[in-house]
Amino acid sequence: MSWQAPTEAEILQTVDATWPAARYFESGPFTLRLGHDGGQRVSAASARGPANKAEISAAERSMLALGQARLFMISGRDSELDSALEARGYSVKDPVTMFACSVETLAQHDPKDLTGIRSNAPLEVMKEIWAAGRIEKGRLAVMNRAKGAKTYFLGRVDDRPAGAAFVAMHGQSAMLHALEILPEHRRKGLGLAMTAAAAAWAAEHGAKTFSLIAITANQAACGLYRQLGMQELGHYHYRKKD
Repeated sequence: MSWQAPTEAEILQTVDATWPAARYFESGPFTLRLGHDGGQRVSAASARGPANKAEISAAERSMLALGQARLFMISGRDSELDSALEARGYSVKDPVTMFACSVETLAQHDPKDLTGIRSNAPLEVMKEIWAAGRIEKGRLAVMNRAKGAKTYFLGRVDDRPAGAAFVAMHGQSAMLHALEILPEHRRKGLGLAMTAAAAAWAAEHGAKTFSLIAITANQAACGLYRQLGMQELGHYHYRKKD
């Protein structure tokens, strides 16, 4: 059976499942997220349908009451909301590209060596690597909240700790998060090797689809994922007013 690419909405569902907020709330047509310093993805409001001015205002008040910035995630179906927020003085922040492919597409590149060492919990050396990339306590808590099968990867170059990553399952989809390579070990093929090792782990756990999201402006990362055969299947960005 050939691989069927997920929709943009399905990828966003996988994001929520594998990188979950501390709590979710409903405000009219919006889903609000409580992030607890876990980053934008777990702190942004997203729309389930059309929203009027009063509903936007109510969502803004709720986000402020949670002690969070007024932050909305805008996917491809949210053009009207995007325009409405622009008119309210919101600026665009961090456009993101969604990538996905079959697990086999990536797993075939797995070096099957000690490049990527799996762990059931984040090792101290992983925490140090993540901290260098400003992935700290709040984001580690997000990883801990993920309910499905998951694992943590330590990447090595010349037998030295050099990278860290997190991968988790949602149904038959796996998603890679928090891939961080120490600056002195970049451009050595470790990102490719760790992504492929994560896909091999996902295949072992029954995944059919492997996905990830990347900041669109990060040309090196996006170029790597295209090189690996991943498809661009959607985009989103944030609108922020603060």
